[in-house]
Amino acid sequence: MQEKVQNNKAENQDEVSLKELIGSLKTDVAYLRSKWMLIMAVGVVCCLIGLGYSFYKKPIYVATSTFVLEEGNKMGGLSQYAGLASLAGIDLGKDGGGIFQGDNILELYRSRVMLEKTLLAKVNIGGKQQLLIDRYVNFNELREKWRKKNDIDSITFDGPPANFNRTQDSLITDIVETFNKKVLSVNKPDKKLSIIKVEVATTDEAFAKEFNIKLVETVNDFYTQTKTKKSGQNVMLLQKQADSVKAVLNQSLSGVASAIDAAPNANPGMTSLRVPSQRRQVDVQASTAIYSEIVKNLEVSKISLRQDTPLIQLIDEPVLPLAVNKLGKIKGLAIGFIAGIFITAAGLVFRRIAKRIMA
Repeated sequence: MQEKVQNNKAENQDEVSLKELIGSLKTDVAYLRSKWMLIMAVGVVCCLIGLGYSFYKKPIYVATSTFVLEEGNKMGGLSQYAGLASLAGIDLGKDGGGIFQGDNILELYRSRVMLEKTLLAKVNIGGKQQLLIDRYVNFNELREKWRKKNDIDSITFDGPPANFNRTQDSLITDIVETFNKKVLSVNKPDKKLSIIKVEVATTDEAFAKEFNIKLVETVNDFYTQTKTKKSGQNVMLLQKQADSVKAVLNQSLSGVASAIDAAPNANPGMTSLRVPSQRRQVDVQASTAIYSEIVKNLEVSKISLRQDTPLIQLIDEPVLPLAVNKLGKIKGLAIGFIAGIFITAAGLVFRRIAKRIMA
């Protein structure tokens, strides 16, 4: 019996609380209706502010490149040469991955090294050769900011990066961070595909286009060189060994001919006269066997190098005019008006609730 009484009291309290809430909402709505002129006035002011901001806000130009990256299946291409490789004493093994497997290449695009190398590259914009970083600094008016902050407006970025001082490195680091936060976007539109999309968004159309092209070129070249570096070094070493052994083989062949010419009509009973030519023939046989094995290894290494070389096929590259993100006048008016009404209404309600609590 007592539990029923308590339950009824709880239900009554809930009903009262719900009624109070609904009543409070009704009074708040009525209060806002009474202030409609103030709300509309603020909305119109914010509407004009939004219109002014649409004139002030610079358009953002977006340069986009897309390319397909195909790693390839190393064992798939070398399976037919497995027998030759085993004879040559080479274990091709399986594709064990690499430093750029998966999404690691996306991080390579965002790395300081690649961005710095691209920023310090010279490009032709409007018939004038200039560093991309100088172009970026100029249209963002960074020198004026640096002058006010650290009095370093006369700093330049000419010369090799290895000779840069602490200040130059610090400024480049700040620019790279800005790029990763606001300017550069690298992603895979579809995780199932090997298509990579690179976007550069700035207020300078020419800079966005040239930086995008140069960044894709720089990163993809570095990627290809790194992927094939080990195989390339192996090919160069084997080629050097093959050339060296071939030179020794040629000398041995010349030695055999010289030894035979030294005793053209040797007495068959004097076997010591045939020793020099026999020694040369042994050298020829040994050099021939070694040369044959090295050539086998060299051919397999060349095949491996071709398989290690990734296929990077550019699909789209930025062309003028670029896609532009701009705050239109109508959009600015609408956003300003809605924001003004919402902020004013929320402020009035909050003020009314605060007064109610304090009372």
